[in-house]
Amino acid sequence: MDMKKRMRKRENKMAKFVACAAALCILFFTQAAAGRGQQSAGPMPAAAPPLKISSGDLIEVTMFENPDLSGRFRVDEKGEVTVPLIGRVHVEGATAEEVATTIEKRFVEAQILQPAESHATVFIAEYATQGITVNGEVKTPGVYPALGVRMLNDVIASAGGVTQLAASKVVITHRSDPGNQVTVEYNPEALKPVIPDAQIFPGDSILIPRAGIVYVLGDVNHAGGYVLDGRNSLTVEEAMALAGGSAHAAALKRVQLVRTLEGGRREAITVPVNLIYKGKAPDVALKDGDILYVPTSNSRLVAEQAINSALGIGTSVAIYKTSYGQ
Repeated sequence: MDMKKRMRKRENKMAKFVACAAALCILFFTQAAAGRGQQSAGPMPAAAPPLKISSGDLIEVTMFENPDLSGRFRVDEKGEVTVPLIGRVHVEGATAEEVATTIEKRFVEAQILQPAESHATVFIAEYATQGITVNGEVKTPGVYPALGVRMLNDVIASAGGVTQLAASKVVITHRSDPGNQVTVEYNPEALKPVIPDAQIFPGDSILIPRAGIVYVLGDVNHAGGYVLDGRNSLTVEEAMALAGGSAHAAALKRVQLVRTLEGGRREAITVPVNLIYKGKAPDVALKDGDILYVPTSNSRLVAEQAINSALGIGTSVAIYKTSYGQ
């Protein structure tokens, strides 16, 4: 009798174990299916547009089970290649897939291969005449070779990277759609680097615009140029804060704002920074190219000194790039 009770207890335990295991399996597969559903609901990356063949490109034609008919062919100035037994084939302006279809048909029309045997693949080995143009605020602007699709960050790195005056955006012009420029955020030096997975194709152009810049010079703790990255303007109070504030002997009531007018003429405007700090005078918005000159308390001819300081700005002035909104 005791033996039967023990057997029943074991059977009950086994049944509970199997039931728990089954429940866990159902829960696991339910969550996995939900995860797949969530992933599939997300935005899918846009398909890359097919690349067109141009004169000077090198294409590789492979005929399945017919190596004697395969080979590499350079596209001539007429946009044609010469394929064994079928002669000249016009390929310029077509994609690799379209050229493969044309070659298959030509072998069948010439009665060299049967339809069931004519299978071609075409690979664009070199884009000799379709380099990628990189202009703007990069260290080495120019045209860079593209042997296929490249990533935006790699192309900019090939151009030496961006300069200190570069804005945090890049303008891309695709050769296949020149009328529709694409602007993407790009700031690899931010605390949270912004490096988009943008594809660059042969013949594309990349422009890195110049960001605005204002200069804070004179009796401040960190004199230099401050890049207006991510904003159109900067106020006097904000610029003074970026420059670490004024030094001990600064004459804040006689700060000079040097602004370039039309025709290249410069004028100096007195800005009472001491009153701005106290909220008794309106803060002044600085524009691209403005120079804020903070004189010392014993300076004379302040406006003239400010303009002379502006004229002397050169490569020795430190440039500070602050990423706003990052």
